[in-house]
Amino acid sequence: MTLLLSHLSRHFTDAAALDDVSLAIAPGEFLALLGSSGSGKTTLLRILAGLDYPQSGSVTRGGHDLLSMNARERKVGLVFQHYALFRHLTVTENIAFGLRVRPRHARPSRTEITDRVEKLLKRVQLEGYGGRYPAQLSGGQRQRVALARALAVEPDLLLLDEPFGALDAQVRIALRRWLRNLHEELGLTTVFVTHDQEEALELADRVAVMNRGRIEQVGSPEAIYQQPATPFVCEFIGKVNKFELQREQDRMICGALDFGADLWAKRYDRAVAYIRPEHLALATDTGWKARLRHIYLAGSVAHLELALDTSEQLIEVDVASEDLLRLGLQQGAELYVQARTATVFPLANDTGEAKSEDRRVLRPHQQPY
Repeated sequence: MTLLLSHLSRHFTDAAALDDVSLAIAPGEFLALLGSSGSGKTTLLRILAGLDYPQSGSVTRGGHDLLSMNARERKVGLVFQHYALFRHLTVTENIAFGLRVRPRHARPSRTEITDRVEKLLKRVQLEGYGGRYPAQLSGGQRQRVALARALAVEPDLLLLDEPFGALDAQVRIALRRWLRNLHEELGLTTVFVTHDQEEALELADRVAVMNRGRIEQVGSPEAIYQQPATPFVCEFIGKVNKFELQREQDRMICGALDFGADLWAKRYDRAVAYIRPEHLALATDTGWKARLRHIYLAGSVAHLELALDTSEQLIEVDVASEDLLRLGLQQGAELYVQARTATVFPLANDTGEAKSEDRRVLRPHQQPY
């Protein structure tokens, strides 16, 4: 059943945690809520879980009003960042807790609870750990226990609030891929809150990027990265170089970056172009002239920090490490840079604000510098 969020608003004192948020989540979908601290993503998750309520708006699932139900009635599984396991209970007892506290008429038998817990221990790869206590487990194992406890109540909706935030990088990578495989196996509708871009882009079917209580863009990970809808999404997702464009003789230009005469039909005099490091290429004799300031090697990729000759603006270009060795580049070398593609937003002539609705994704015309 589709989960439909419509015009949700939630205010704390004078700040808007959610500001007219609408979103549809398909059955079996893995949706990531991505944003920085204070963007509203955790407030939205708490409303879905029944731990908070909006001042206005609605949440329905299959035509049923979710907001009128208490947390227990919603059939929601919730996993927190810091596990929230009961330290005095064993792994088995932690997983079974949600079943044992059910009203008598809805509580499974002891045999059914034992069978369900054993199946879940196998599913989360913790067979033989049922008699241990949380203090005897690693961080990754504790988080898998927390996930098994959430799954034990057979939820229709699984909510994950930065579940890997307290783990080290290597464990996070292993667990998120395991979680994705588990999601595909179970087919549960899953909402995953994170501030980690890589996590969201790798795990989710769709990503909702949040900023100041609003959703800036919803789309597939590829669309979010390759076709950002707003300047905020451009700057928040991945690395990006930012260039200011001016209209000169009916053309939008920034040095060697030329977008032609027909862009926005002279409606704007200024614009801003966002170009990712991998969308910049080293050239032999055309483009921006620049000086190589630093080389940062990161395995198979080399991040080059360049200073443009005319403005001293610092930009970053990504190249393969093997290309770096082949070209024999050294700090201080002079070279040229060209843009393969750019996301461009015009700036309103009266306010200077970026006009997201007039966004263009373009391949610039390269002109001699």
